[in-house]
Amino acid sequence: MHKIKAIEIHHYQLPLDPPFYAYWDPRPRTSHATTIVRVRASGYEGVGAGDAMLGFQGLEELFIGQDPFSIERHVQILDTLQFHYGRMWPLEVALWDLMGQITGQPLWKLLGGRSQQVRLYASTGERKGAEERAESAVWLKEQGFPALKIRLHAPNPRDDIPVIQAVRQAVGPVMAILVDANQAWQMPGDESAQWDFKTALWVAQALDELDVFWLEEPLHRHDYEGLAALRDRVRLRIAGGEGNREFATLRRYLKHGSLDVYQPDVVWSTGILRARQLASEVQATGAIYSPHTWGDGLVLLANLHVAAAVSRAPFIEYPFDPPSWTPERRDFILPEPIQASDGFVTLPDTPGLGVKIDWQGLKKLEN
Repeated sequence: MHKIKAIEIHHYQLPLDPPFYAYWDPRPRTSHATTIVRVRASGYEGVGAGDAMLGFQGLEELFIGQDPFSIERHVQILDTLQFHYGRMWPLEVALWDLMGQITGQPLWKLLGGRSQQVRLYASTGERKGAEERAESAVWLKEQGFPALKIRLHAPNPRDDIPVIQAVRQAVGPVMAILVDANQAWQMPGDESAQWDFKTALWVAQALDELDVFWLEEPLHRHDYEGLAALRDRVRLRIAGGEGNREFATLRRYLKHGSLDVYQPDVVWSTGILRARQLASEVQATGAIYSPHTWGDGLVLLANLHVAAAVSRAPFIEYPFDPPSWTPERRDFILPEPIQASDGFVTLPDTPGLGVKIDWQGLKKLEN
């Protein structure tokens, strides 16, 4: 029987020059930081990435000597840890990657094997004027993306609507437009007022007229009743749940009928085991499971593998907003960036997540 022999945590940071001006962040991002978890067992190694895993040091003993395949047990332990220390799901991703390495199976196949090909939407992140964003949308359409996501975060939401109008006029009726209001949570230092129900309703109705496919996070993430009421009043789909950390809160969306599109990130919110469970429950109601993927290359890969295995969504998030947010910046911890081709990513047949980290090459970025 294979036993977990060692767990290591490494932190990396890529300087960003020029900075990335994320629409939802009041401060320009001058670096892109991530944490990689390495788990070893019997000559095999699994990796996962995401949050800093602060507080985990000294708790390796909870997993050392255990069978890596005892995933139900490991998830229960990780749940207790994340209550005290924050997101611990990078370790679960590493365990799944390890299981894939041991069995010789790619993660998408280990999880159910619906398909190794994932249809994508281009998820943009910077604030741009109407003309510039429309030009970018046309270019993304020409690259084969069936949909793109645009962020709203102006102090007055009325100022954002002309951007969506310009994009719709530029790409025509064929390309789906997704809109992210980023009202469910706030970055440190963001003192802007969050939308109330009437504001969210006005924006949703304005976007309805522009044939927007979904509106993401128009209200606080715990306003289950408000989201359900908004969903009843508009034609477009209401999306959310990317950062809800507890499985019980995600199931409350189902109880209240709050969402049309469920977006919990495998690394931010659920881990892989519960992502598969939630996807099954969500899709049984006729709703869409399309996880958030914004992060580093391993975060993107983990979500794509889960989506490939279990999701029936029309498209999955692919963070992409050149020249400010490129695959090279996003995936700097990978030996090669994850490239889209005609709006698709084809996941590898190689074991686990399908990548081998160049540890030597990353040394100069370790901190």
